[in-house]
Amino acid sequence: MDTPGLAETGTQPARSAAASCQAGAEALASTGAPAPIAVDICICTFQRPQIEDAIRSVAAQALPPNVRVRLTIADNSIEGSARDAAAQAAKKYTLDLDFLHAPGANISIARNACLDYAGGDWIAFLDDDETASPGWLAALLAKSGGADIVFGPVQAIYGAEAPAWLRAGDFHSARVVYCNGRIDTGYSGNVLMRRSAVEAANIHFDLAYGISGGEDTMFFGRLAAAGLRLAEAPEALAFEPVHERRATFQWLARRSLRSGQSHAAMGLANSGSSISLSRALLSAAKTGVCLIGAVMAATSALGWRRWLLRGLLHSGKALRFAGVKINP
Repeated sequence: MDTPGLAETGTQPARSAAASCQAGAEALASTGAPAPIAVDICICTFQRPQIEDAIRSVAAQALPPNVRVRLTIADNSIEGSARDAAAQAAKKYTLDLDFLHAPGANISIARNACLDYAGGDWIAFLDDDETASPGWLAALLAKSGGADIVFGPVQAIYGAEAPAWLRAGDFHSARVVYCNGRIDTGYSGNVLMRRSAVEAANIHFDLAYGISGGEDTMFFGRLAAAGLRLAEAPEALAFEPVHERRATFQWLARRSLRSGQSHAAMGLANSGSSISLSRALLSAAKTGVCLIGAVMAATSALGWRRWLLRGLLHSGKALRFAGVKINP
């Protein structure tokens, strides 16, 4: 990594890393050596004490010699509470680290600040409560040929107090979903994006979803609709502890409803429609099937919950397709 230290800055674009790599690429062009690759790793945070764990995992990355990394911390809190932790981590782990204060208690503000500030060839996002495996970034880059966006899996880590059905269902882990053989959206917790492709699409995270959630579903869905190529890197593993407040069926139920709303909103946006009664009816029918499944699986602690969560997802879609917006 580059010269360690923390630079506190505004949100003006920083292109020095890309310019440096371009110069290096020209110098190495006749040698046959791999061209330099500049990557901006971005962590958006909001009052998260565990952010040092995420920073430490970035510092521990096993990188090819031609890859240069700069870490950017975008603090979404009003007071900029992560500033001291970022400064200490920059010194402790000898990191090239920039601090962006992007206040507003709206995660889309912080994510957009990272997009606008990045200057490398690639932009990677990691959540502030996650840790990346040592080969995380190298695995994402290895799958970037022919792709504009590469997603890695996020493996949930459950505490000892988590109920057995929750562990068995593993509802908090994240992996890409294929629809008709392709990926049409994704998540921001473990992703690598080609900066030039995202800039050319001129798409940002929607502020309207930055508090309720679903901003990443909308963002990647719009990029896919714009023609960007989405791929996955199964070996690019990140880990996320499941905190006690999220280890409940009630939390999962609210998330399922929100996810249904976000996916339907993405579908409506891509089709240029405000409502779709045919899709609302189809989603309502799927909700009914899931409710029947939940009743039939009533004796299984995991089974009925899995069916019901799926039903809540479809009910969220049905409502949004019908023009009803909710924020559970």
